[in-house]
Amino acid sequence: MSPEKLRAWWSHKQALDGRLRGADPAHVLEETGWARSVGGVGPYLTLHSRAGTSREAADAAQSGLEIHELPAVRGCTYVLPSKDFALALKAGESFAANEMKVAYKLGVTDKEIDKLCDAVLRALSKGPLEPEQIREATGQASRNLGEEGKKKGVTTTLPLALGKLQSSGDIRRVPMNGRLDQQRYRYSLWRPNPMAKFAMSSEEVQTELARRYFTWTGPATLAEFQWFSALGVKAAKAAIEPLQLVSLEGDRMLLPEDREKFESFKTPRQAQYSLVSSIDGISLLRRDLKSIVDEHDLKFMLTAERAGAALVDLPSHAILDRGRVVGIWEYDTATESIAWLPFIAKNQDLTKAVAQTEEYVRTQLGDARSFSLDSPRSRAPRIEALRKGVGR
Repeated sequence: MSPEKLRAWWSHKQALDGRLRGADPAHVLEETGWARSVGGVGPYLTLHSRAGTSREAADAAQSGLEIHELPAVRGCTYVLPSKDFALALKAGESFAANEMKVAYKLGVTDKEIDKLCDAVLRALSKGPLEPEQIREATGQASRNLGEEGKKKGVTTTLPLALGKLQSSGDIRRVPMNGRLDQQRYRYSLWRPNPMAKFAMSSEEVQTELARRYFTWTGPATLAEFQWFSALGVKAAKAAIEPLQLVSLEGDRMLLPEDREKFESFKTPRQAQYSLVSSIDGISLLRRDLKSIVDEHDLKFMLTAERAGAALVDLPSHAILDRGRVVGIWEYDTATESIAWLPFIAKNQDLTKAVAQTEEYVRTQLGDARSFSLDSPRSRAPRIEALRKGVGR
């Protein structure tokens, strides 16, 4: 099993070979996986790199609740398709309770939060509100947790109630400007509640999560699924058991229905260039960067990032070819252009792919932040390193 075939197969499963060109956003996310969202460009690039989705189409899908950003596995937020809303909320349920464990130590009670939840629901019955508006509308139902709360990252009780209501599907966050690359929200009642008719047990949810995971990125290892799902070894093994995964070389496993497809799969001869975000599913789902980056390029990426720690995640947005990282890039708002550094010789098709994404970012997004706190100023050193070709 050659690295080239594995990479190309993962690229195919992730639809970076163009097989979903023109597909609607919900279908793309069903086929290739939930798009991690941290207030950056990730969800937009996920959809654009696979289906050519415009920002307008992505925003419309979000507005129409075909896709939505929700707290899910590990308590992390993802943009995901409507058919998975309830599954994702259930999968993230235990993580939503973690903040309450801290709050209990600060004297907060379940009764207090339940009362605050009722007050929030009454306030939102009149229409969507921003957090500060909710605070004003609920009055003394919420309270400040003082310096001790501040030290523990829980300054008031309101976020606890909002988190609980989100997790239960009673309310949802709505982007204030309708975009997926920012973190300013209003809260709205969610009717009908997507959890109302959801009857899966926690064990069934974990198995369905495993089924999706190995559909999106198999062959993968148990440890990689554990990282994604945050399950322990015993729970992860129980989750995958009903799937009857088949083993390949080493400890990678594949869904049985994919075995024959994988064995007959041929690595494409022609290059398939695509520009993706630093948290794209092809790398983030498994977090095994060495499997998609050549050894000498790993060393270069470490140099370009000027970091001393081992690389686990992409240090910048990536340029891919049949599942291999062949370059990295950042968007330079000062010049409205992409600063990029290829690990291979430049060619016409590669340059064209960069130009196409550059036009998309410039005309539709305006910037390509990796996450909410990323800014033109903070990424200036990375852009300079890319322009100079540091490490080559």
